[in-house]
Amino acid sequence: MTDDWLRATARPVRLAKIDPTVPNVARVWNYLVGGRDNFAADRNAARQLIEVAPVMGAVGPGSRAFLRRAVGYLAADVGVRQFLDIGTGIPTAGNTHEIAQAVAPESRIVLVDNDPVVLAHARALLRSAVAGTTSYIDADIRDPGKIIAAARECLDFDQPAALVLVGTLTYVERTDEVTAILAALLDAVPPGSYLAVTQPASDLGEAANEARQCWNQAVPTPVWLRDRAAVTSWFVGLELVEPGVVPVNQWRPDDADPAYDGVLPLYGAVGRKP
Repeated sequence: MTDDWLRATARPVRLAKIDPTVPNVARVWNYLVGGRDNFAADRNAARQLIEVAPVMGAVGPGSRAFLRRAVGYLAADVGVRQFLDIGTGIPTAGNTHEIAQAVAPESRIVLVDNDPVVLAHARALLRSAVAGTTSYIDADIRDPGKIIAAARECLDFDQPAALVLVGTLTYVERTDEVTAILAALLDAVPPGSYLAVTQPASDLGEAANEARQCWNQAVPTPVWLRDRAAVTSWFVGLELVEPGVVPVNQWRPDDADPAYDGVLPLYGAVGRKP
């Protein structure tokens, strides 16, 4: 598919009324992962997080490195050619579509977010490999039925797909709602599909709890932490890929990772639907 096809078939984007004086969750995270699509208010909020919990300066790059390794594993090692990335954030270098299509240009990727700021950037910045497809959906993680229905226009759910939820489930407060969302998504994909997630940890030191309190005061969208047992429960019925549920910098690290000697308070895991 060509970029002309992408532009012709992309869903309409809601134009955001941008208030640069109010931190936006996607732009704050964009700054933390090294992006440039943010304002002074977003940078100030991010710097407050890092001041309260210095480890937050490493969490963003560590999360991006996990995404690179996880999507690279799925595309290169197990041959996944379809990706549904929910909560994709503002496109920056090394997004899911770039990683997957660098391995297999024919890969088909659907990116999902409900932030109009993200979607405005996506329309301007996303480019698909000619052999593949990159599309995006305006939808909330809390409406998996809408996501699945819209994704079917691009993805073939009779074939294995990877569900990528990096930093997304932290915005869902209730545990039972997380369970229901994942059940609906996994029910839509066939055996041989994969689930890749990250989740800020409540049981890897006080830094994440301090950062959460700071974040929830500075940014309108609150986050929720969870322990390893909770994250592991999301993979019941799936085959966990080694090394299982671990801090993201301990999940199949490689020489391209940013240097960090400690334990990042962010769990990452990948599982296969048998």
